[in-house]
Order: sequence, then structure tokens, then C-alpha cells
Amino acid sequence: MRYRRIGDVKVSAIGLGAMPLSVPGRPDRDAAIATIHAALDAGVTLIDTADAYTSDAQGHNEELLASALAGRGEEVLVATKGGLVYRAGGPWDRDGTPEHLKAAARASAKRLGVDSIGLYQLHRPDPGVPWEESVGALRELLEEGVIRLAGISNATIAQIRSADHVLGGRLASVQNQFSPSYRSSEDELDYCAEHEIAFLAWGPLGGASRAGEIADAFPVAAEVAAALGVSPQRVILAWELALQHTMIAIPGARRPASIRDSALAADLVLTADQIARLSA
Repeated sequence: MRYRRIGDVKVSAIGLGAMPLSVPGRPDRDAAIATIHAALDAGVTLIDTADAYTSDAQGHNEELLASALAGRGEEVLVATKGGLVYRAGGPWDRDGTPEHLKAAARASAKRLGVDSIGLYQLHRPDPGVPWEESVGALRELLEEGVIRLAGISNATIAQIRSADHVLGGRLASVQNQFSPSYRSSEDELDYCAEHEIAFLAWGPLGGASRAGEIADAFPVAAEVAAALGVSPQRVILAWELALQHTMIAIPGARRPASIRDSALAADLVLTADQIARLSA
């Protein structure tokens, strides 16, 4: 298993995106916990969640993780997020006010059963709240010890630069969407690499509904996979890891087999020619 760094913490280059275990279409509780355990057994040491990942009550995914990690919490860095609020039948509401973020972080810590959250990320910019005020709440949470590391998500380069300034150079991570079909965050990826900030790619296989279509959507990935005797999904994840040394991919999974295969991408080394073909 190759490793990367988030702040001063070494984590597996492939993490588990736990969102599919709590949103509509989720597996039953036993299957969800089996998937989390499979990730740990495969060497995954980063799990990404958020208080808004649910289809019923705020915090479902965090509570699920807490149950699954009982007795094994020291094996993994749990990264959670705040700033979105679940709303039945509609899109998430945004709330980036400092008051909400500080209260949400404390609620997340309680659900996760920890004194201090490993990595806490601002889920998405709230256009109704000045960016510096939202990030300022993360700074206060750091200083109070409620969180150990601070990150942001769905951010532009200007927002990354501003957040790092507000945090006094302590911005640990940026989580943006990135996949073969969504490469508009390449500039942010390069910026993070230049400034030694971890870049967490969400939806690295195009999202749960499209992950199984990788071979059809990206024939080159299928060709490389056939030559190597591995899955196209594993090839795509290995390609993403090869793009920058600060890249960490966090594919979602609903089944143990899926995360086991994804975890193997951390040890798959592609040739320069294969990387060039996949990047074209």
C-alpha cells in the first residue's frame, strides 16, 4: 500500500468514500459495516464522511462509522465535513455560518465518539457567508482542539489560497471532484501539489452510478486493464495517483469487493506511456 500525507498524518493513497453507505440505494447495515471492515483489512487508513450523508437524519453516516470502527478507530483517519444540512426530498441546504460550523463539528465529534476530529472539512462554500468567516470557524476549532486538521471542499484556487492564509498556513487538504470525465479541478490539483496540500479526489470513478461503465466510457483504460490483467477501475485510480504526489483518491463503495479492488490501485504502477495515453 502506497501512502500519502494529510498534514502530519500518513494515510493510504486510496481512501474509502463512505457516502454510498448512507444515501438512497444504500446497503443494509450489516453489509455496510462489512464494507468498512473490508476497507480496513485491505490497508485503507482514510475514510471520508460528512454529517449530511444520510437519507433520513443528519449524522447517519458518522454514526455508522462509529459503530463499524469500534475497537479499530486507531487504524484510520476519519475525515468528516460540515456546512451542508440534509433536507428531505431536495438538495442539501448550505450553512457556512461560524455558529453552525462550530456546533456541527462538536456534534460530529460526539457521533464519532472522539474527543478531537482527525480531519474536519468545510463541505461547500456558502454564498451567503463571507468565505473568510466560514474558514475562520475552522481556525477556532483548531485552536480549541475540537479538530486536529482542517480542510476545505469544492474550492477554487483563490479560495484555497485564502483558506490557507486564514488558517495561518495550516490548510491540510482540499477535497474536489476529479475523474476522467471531470478534470476541471486539474489546476487546483497542481496548486495543491506545489504547496504540499493533500488533494482528495471525490467521485474518482465518475460517481457510484457510473463506476461500472468505466470500460465503455474510457476504452484506453479498458485496454490498459486487459494488458495488466486488472480492472479498468483499478487502472483509473492508479492513473489519478500518478498525476501528483499529493493526490489521494477516495472512491465510494457499497460492497466489500469494490473497496478491495480499489485499494489494490495504490500498488499498481503504470508506465509513462500508459499514463500519457490515459491523460490524453
